[in-house]
Amino acid sequence: MKIVLQNLTKRFPSRGKGNREDVVAVKDFSFEIPDGKLIGLLGPSGCGKSTTLNLLCGLQKPTSGRIFFGEDDVTDLPAEKRGVGFVFQSYALYPHLTVLQNILFPLENLKGKDKLSKEVMREKACEAARLVQIDELLDRKPSELSGGQQQRVAIARALVKMPRVLLLDEPLSNLDARLRLQTREEIRRIQRETKITTVFVTHDQEEAMSISDMIVVMKSGVIQQIGKPQEVYDNPVNLFVARFLGTPPINVFSGRIDGGRLMIGEDTVLDVPGTESQDVWIGVRPEGFVPNENGPLHCDFSGIEVMGRDISVVSTHRCCENAAIRAIISADSKVNTQDQTVRFSLKPGKVFVFDKETEARIPLEQA
Repeated sequence: MKIVLQNLTKRFPSRGKGNREDVVAVKDFSFEIPDGKLIGLLGPSGCGKSTTLNLLCGLQKPTSGRIFFGEDDVTDLPAEKRGVGFVFQSYALYPHLTVLQNILFPLENLKGKDKLSKEVMREKACEAARLVQIDELLDRKPSELSGGQQQRVAIARALVKMPRVLLLDEPLSNLDARLRLQTREEIRRIQRETKITTVFVTHDQEEAMSISDMIVVMKSGVIQQIGKPQEVYDNPVNLFVARFLGTPPINVFSGRIDGGRLMIGEDTVLDVPGTESQDVWIGVRPEGFVPNENGPLHCDFSGIEVMGRDISVVSTHRCCENAAIRAIISADSKVNTQDQTVRFSLKPGKVFVFDKETEARIPLEQA
């Protein structure tokens, strides 16, 4: 099911006595979600991603704009008639019902021509339970399940009607790290098997990048960038996107372009001929540093963090906006931990330059 959002805007009236301006949660949001794809809505708390999800499912009405499921305009359609499956952050399971009864609940509320026999309902519920691998837990109550198992029940309940669209609102935030990894892999497997168009909301960029076909990065209700996860990571359109994506985060320096040279402090780190001289922000991904005793970038060495197959060289620089610079290098690399200074060369493809005022990306021509 293709989803089309046209100029979607949602305003909430101000509650403050001194501020009478409306709060714009989603602003002029336009996007086409291809049929059968998993899309990640990504951004910090308060960016409008959950509001967008609520507009999609019909829990809230847009102030302006239209929503289409396929060719059908569903903007004014009640939530129960949109054919949407919704998985909440809190699971929202009925504690007095068994797993089977929780999964059956949406089917038991079907009326008229959509009403099913008890045998068909049970068959569909068991099929949904098998899909999320909880078919041996059907007689248990939610209190007898782990967090991951409860999450699977919530997904099965959303899937049992085979919805046109599946919406997931921060579904993994209540799980521990190992279970989050396992459950997100399960969500991706289920989505591929069912081929249901899915919108996945999260503030965790690692989650979004690992399972999404495309990601939508949002800030203050406005789309910042849309694209395949790796493309957005490799080509951020502005400093916000560059900072939001990546673990450890990108290292940001205050620098300048001077006569075709990209400079951090007094160090010329790259040649950028044909680029206008100006003050800039310089972002360097952690994997963009190459330890080099003759490298152009001088940093004050702080220490080494062992990360298994990689190590993180921790250093500082007076022009760096981060509290510490983290350079991810192979564990086989040699770093002299006795020196007070560490020198780096930079990988050009991992260096991004942004306008000092607008923070928009500046394209570079490299020698």
